[in-house]
Amino acid sequence: MVKLPDTPEHNKVKEFVANFRGDPGSLIKVLHFSQGVFGYLPPEVIKYIAQELGVPPSHVYGVVSFYNFFRTEPIGDYEIRVCLGTACHVKGGKDILETLCRRLGVKVGGTTKDRKFTVNTVRCVGACGLAPVIMIDEEVYGRLSPQRAWNIVRGYYEKEAG
Repeated sequence: MVKLPDTPEHNKVKEFVANFRGDPGSLIKVLHFSQGVFGYLPPEVIKYIAQELGVPPSHVYGVVSFYNFFRTEPIGDYEIRVCLGTACHVKGGKDILETLCRRLGVKVGGTTKDRKFTVNTVRCVGACGLAPVIMIDEEVYGRLSPQRAWNIVRGYYEKEAG
């Protein structure tokens, strides 16, 4: 039997899930709520949800891995998305991605140790005329070089420090 710790976040999830106990049809709703509480879906929460809704944990993991909006790892305060669509790829998007990953010490999909940044890729952000492009949260930055992209990311650290 899976028991969640007695923290405010875990208690919110326990209260919410109690409304759907034994109802496998509410899985996505419960996963959305739980991810909203934690920012991602911790393994113990996934197992608890499976137990309470009466579905195998493998089914819950299957749903979580199928939908790209669910995460099993914590994300950073800022999400950097490097465009690798055709225009951005041709104009150096891959070099920007490699530079940011190297300088931040993460792989694609990873989060920095200080949990400030998560680096991901996207196929297109619809700003091909500005290629190559990155997005940080909802802000688009274009006509980048690897160094300019790094300077923008570094600026986010400086904003918080200053």
